Amino acid sequence: MSYDLKAVVAGSGLLTAVTAELPSARIARLRHGLALIPMTDALLVAPGEGSQIRRTGFWNLTAAFDQLLAEWSKTGPVAYVEAEYFGGVGEENAAVWRDGSVVLGPLHLLEGETAPVEGTPICRVLRELGVTAGAAQDEFTIVGLGDHRDGEGWLS
Repeated sequence: MSYDLKAVVAGSGLLTAVTAELPSARIARLRHGLALIPMTDALLVAPGEGSQIRRTGFWNLTAAFDQLLAEWSKTGPVAYVEAEYFGGVGEENAAVWRDGSVVLGPLHLLEGETAPVEGTPICRVLRELGVTAGAAQDEFTIVGLGDHRDGEGWLS
C-alpha cells in the first residue's frame, strides 16, 4: 500500500484567509483546528509565474511557493510536508515557517533511516503547530493525516 502527501498544514482560519490569493487551492479540514492544502502542480507554479526552481531539501516545493509560505507565516505558523511511502518504506521532508522565516527544518527522514527519538519530521512540525500526542497515538494520527492515502483523496 502506498502513501503520498505533499501539503501545506496550518490553522484552518489562516489557510482560509490566505487561499483567496490562490483560487486553485482547496482546503481539507484536519482535527485539532488544523487544515491542509494538498499541493497540485498548478498550485506550486501559481505564485512563481512558471518558476520551477526547487527549494533545497524538498522534492516539490518551488522557491516562489517557499516565499509565499514565509509571507503567510507572518499571520501564524505554517508547515510544508512531503511524505512518500510504499509498503512501509519511504521518506519524509518537513519544515515550519513563523514570522516570515523557517523556524524548524527542513527536516528529513530518508529511506532506511530509523525515526529519531524526537519523532518523524511530520510529527515534529505538527508539535511546532501546537499538536500534543497522546500515549496511544502520535501527532500524525491525532490530526488525521492518515485519513487519505494521496492528494486526490484530500481533494475529494
